[in-house]
Amino acid sequence: MPVSPTPQGPLAFLSDVHGNLAALDAVLGELEREGIKRIHVAGDLVFGGESPLEVWRRLESVGAICIRGATDTALGTLDPGTLAARDASDDAQLAKFLETRSKLGDLVLERIRRLPERHRIPLTDGREVLMVHGSPADPLTELSHDLDEEELLALVADDPADVVVCGASHVPFVRNAGDVLIVNVGSVGDAPEGRVAHYTLLAPAVEAPILDQRWVEY
Repeated sequence: MPVSPTPQGPLAFLSDVHGNLAALDAVLGELEREGIKRIHVAGDLVFGGESPLEVWRRLESVGAICIRGATDTALGTLDPGTLAARDASDDAQLAKFLETRSKLGDLVLERIRRLPERHRIPLTDGREVLMVHGSPADPLTELSHDLDEEELLALVADDPADVVVCGASHVPFVRNAGDVLIVNVGSVGDAPEGRVAHYTLLAPAVEAPILDQRWVEY
């Protein structure tokens, strides 16, 4: 599993860009103004929006550390020839899936397929951050705001991380579950509120990481 070097300054965490270049650029513009260069993205990078390749290239251009989400895994591993639509809604999703694969091309699809499902970041205070898309127990199962503490702990499983950063549910929140701090960073490209993009800043501190959950309009 990839591990980042210990950061010396604040980190930015994003998730669920979903091929929305305007939303991503809005967030990256805010980070650039604040001089934050360590950018981590918790999956669901390119599927859903009109600019999957441009989003991929933009993330590469800023050196973002990315992991795979559910849609990234599907794009990189499913054989289009085995897929069949069951109804009109499925037909539209299948068309979008094929269009996204075509826009990305084989080389980028292979790079997406090789992205890890999780990433660890040691902090200067001795704590460790684990970035996943869904949860430590299952990359496809969300740590969502409506779960109780027992349900959250079950999805944290026995992972030793002090902080779990995730996406998937598109709703940002910060919760303690036992000794674990859970930080859902919401969605850049498909927020429930409409044309806003979520992101979270994390800065190591002696007693606990300092978190700042933000959003920007686009």
